Amino acid sequence: MHFSIPETEVRSDENGSTYVAYNIHVNGVLHCRVRYSQLLGLHEQIKKEYGNNVVPAFPPKKIFTLTPAEVDQRREQLEKYMQAVRQDPILGSSEMFNSFLRKAQQETQQIPTEEVQLEIYLSNGQKVKVNILTSDQTEDVLEVRMLFCTHTFHLVSHSLVQTSLTSHGAPDVRKLQEFELPYVSITSLHSPDYRIVLRKSYWDTAYDSDVMDDRMGLNLLYAQTVSEIERGWILVNKEQHRQLKSLQEKGSKKEFIRLAQTLKYYGYIKFDPCITDFPEKGCHVIVGAGNNELNFHVKLPNDQMKEGSFKVTRMRCWRVTSSQVPVANGTANPSSPSKCDVKLELAFEYLMSKDRLQWVTITSPQAIMMSICLQSMVDELMVKKSGGSIKKMQKKRLNGTFQRSDSQQTVKSPPLLDSPDPSREQVVKLSTKLSSVSLRGLSSSNSASDISGNEFHGNYAFEGIGDDDL
Repeated sequence: MHFSIPETEVRSDENGSTYVAYNIHVNGVLHCRVRYSQLLGLHEQIKKEYGNNVVPAFPPKKIFTLTPAEVDQRREQLEKYMQAVRQDPILGSSEMFNSFLRKAQQETQQIPTEEVQLEIYLSNGQKVKVNILTSDQTEDVLEVRMLFCTHTFHLVSHSLVQTSLTSHGAPDVRKLQEFELPYVSITSLHSPDYRIVLRKSYWDTAYDSDVMDDRMGLNLLYAQTVSEIERGWILVNKEQHRQLKSLQEKGSKKEFIRLAQTLKYYGYIKFDPCITDFPEKGCHVIVGAGNNELNFHVKLPNDQMKEGSFKVTRMRCWRVTSSQVPVANGTANPSSPSKCDVKLELAFEYLMSKDRLQWVTITSPQAIMMSICLQSMVDELMVKKSGGSIKKMQKKRLNGTFQRSDSQQTVKSPPLLDSPDPSREQVVKLSTKLSSVSLRGLSSSNSASDISGNEFHGNYAFEGIGDDDL
């Protein structure tokens, strides 16, 4: 997760006294406003619980009123502090830190604790409702929804999805975190274009079998698979489409999913078209995340289309950066202040060959989500490498008792697949290779074979992988 404090505000308290509020953003969206004294209180609690040696440096108190320059300096210091705490595996996952952020989020949005109905969607657009408290955290809401399917509970998650795009577009997806309140998060966006969607929360398709062992889990995975085929995320030729439709008509959901697992880009998330500097500056690219890689469909300046993959095991590190880009304000007065857009970039350092590292940059409004995908893939790989279980990593302890309500509605099957869009069938065939990353021409083949270049088998893999620059 990308924590930042890009701005401050001068606000008034209930007594009329003014104070500086620090706006904490998560993934580029305002999460909460806090005072310096609140963060200092959190810091003191963390010190008391974990000791001085674990806690990162905190900006000191000042006797006199801060100048604007000092306020900005403190803002930068607090931003680094929040990033350091979040990235620490112990502090960042502590209930102390997460409960602080949840409380601050609720106070910032001024939403009282009360019982409400929260709408949760499936990938096929079906809507279910759950009765929750506005102060219920993500885990609590997920428990209510998944109370009667314990296998699925550990392998699914809520995602906040922007749904205003076309049916074949790539929605803006992010996973709801343990430090936020789902009802407050969705309400604070003040937009009908966002909804909470239930999706699987793992990358290794081997876990599909665990999900399919449960009836509700099977329906959830089936709905998501159908949706991703219709959206064009999973490539399907005419014969495969015919087989899938036949399985749908028979109601053979497991067989439908197993066939889909053999198709190209099953389990990938696709992002909106964006810009990359690989293999040349200014190339248009569609990025997909899945199978422990970032997949590129690149349009070169000469209009050739090529495809290639960057394995996360060959990424030394990555970073997300943001900058302000002026945009024309449409006024005739050149002296008028211009508005600015935020430009986001994901850059990763990649092992192109045994002795050659190269930075690759993607310019996209969804750069933070791409970074989150990379981190979650690495986390999953590291757990498996250490002999652990991804289910144990994701498992949350079930707390409390919940009443079964209309949240346990039957998950309906999605409609039958439409005929494949012929415009999605790729017909260009090229074979140019660039370094050890193969950018091959797009074809109508749906082979799921690995398209990355020569695999490097040294101990370099996983070295330095992380979000240390985030």
